[in-house]
Amino acid sequence: MSSLKIRIYFEDTDAQGVVYNSNYLKFLERGRTEFLREIGYDQKQLLDNDIIFVVKKVSLDFIKPAELDDIIEVRSKIFGVKNVTFSFYQEVLDSNGLKILTADVKCGCLETNNKKPTKVPTKLLNSMMEKSNGI
Repeated sequence: MSSLKIRIYFEDTDAQGVVYNSNYLKFLERGRTEFLREIGYDQKQLLDNDIIFVVKKVSLDFIKPAELDDIIEVRSKIFGVKNVTFSFYQEVLDSNGLKILTADVKCGCLETNNKKPTKVPTKLLNSMMEKSNGI
């Protein structure tokens, strides 16, 4: 499982200092990006190969809010790896390890020039499958 710590800034919150709900999508995106980096890929590398990953479906379960100046941890685990699609289970935790949010995110691989589905590059697919432990 990949882990990323993020501090909550004023720009992430509403007028009451609570994280605005759509900002969690940005935090989750950063977590998935860092997961890819940890297994040897980064977004620029994919773009250079005319490939992008897109989010197809997101399911969020908000448990409690994060607030201004909190340090949160985004944990990301991959599962359900197929040739073109793959899914992540992600959770956001507070500094005490308590869950703030859980997410199931289904992603797909597209060619940048025509936005049509394409296979995940073999080396990356193998790394993803290894990290998913066959799930």
